[in-house]
Amino acid sequence: MRIFLLILLLAIALEVTFIHPALAVDRSNGAKIFHANCASCHIGGGNILIEEKTLKKEALSKYLENFDVDSIAAITHQLQNGKNAMPAFKDKLTPQEIIEVATYVSQQAEEGWLSRD
Repeated sequence: MRIFLLILLLAIALEVTFIHPALAVDRSNGAKIFHANCASCHIGGGNILIEEKTLKKEALSKYLENFDVDSIAAITHQLQNGKNAMPAFKDKLTPQEIIEVATYVSQQAEEGWLSRD
């Protein structure tokens, strides 16, 4: 029985770490990176430059390709490459930091940008 539980726990750890890396990210680190790099334009999920292109779920769904299929991948793509007034962050943030920010933004969009980190 102990061996079975050990194998089960190992399988769950591998699933979270390798198959779903966004589940293994540090949300508080994503929040810190967001506040240091993104909040000046996107405070509270808004957008000070283009009012309708917020980080709210409805706007992300409308403006980001494949957001409804995989929100974290869509946000990651936008963070890496930028678009229009938004700069690309692929040379400023590490891939892990980008995933952490994308996960944070996705979670905040799901929660309506109500929680405070």
